[in-house]
Amino acid sequence: MKDANLGSQAAATAPDPPRLVGDLAVWLIILAELLTFGIFFLSYAFARALNVALFNASQSTLDLNSGTVNTVLLITGSWCVVRAVQAVKRDASVVGARWLMAALACGSGFAVIKLMEFSTKTAAGIDLSTTTFYMFYFLLTAFHFFHVLAAMVFLTILLIKTLAGRYGSHDVHALETGAAFWHMVDLLWIVLFPLIYVMR
Repeated sequence: MKDANLGSQAAATAPDPPRLVGDLAVWLIILAELLTFGIFFLSYAFARALNVALFNASQSTLDLNSGTVNTVLLITGSWCVVRAVQAVKRDASVVGARWLMAALACGSGFAVIKLMEFSTKTAAGIDLSTTTFYMFYFLLTAFHFFHVLAAMVFLTILLIKTLAGRYGSHDVHALETGAAFWHMVDLLWIVLFPLIYVMR
């Protein structure tokens, strides 16, 4: 009898089994997106190896400062999303909503800087057909740009629902799912930035 009581107490205090954070369907989408970008990155690396001089010359026309600022913005946005999830888990929904607003501000800053960069290039007569480098530049950065916009839409929906009190310590599943998607977007830029802007 004593052993049975000890066993039930141990079961009650045992840590929860590990679980997948977020929604499985979104994780499958994330994996598919990572695979797609991986193919793009490998194609870029292969094309660059065939014409290093052209790629170096074209890369030198990019604004490294704006790329660096955008990197800081996305990483900061990821940190804000983490803080938002942590706050909501403590039932501090208002604080969590503020962190989501901060993440959206970072995403907006990224979008504005990237649109300015695109505008500068097109105004100079540079487009997909200018060089092989610029074909990859526009394809990769524009594809990533639309992922940033999608992540911002996702966070905006989560923000509205957080302000409405839909989430808390009882339910952060959707918030964790949104955070996972945002972190994917951040991770892709962390690879894309040195590949396109820095590597010589």
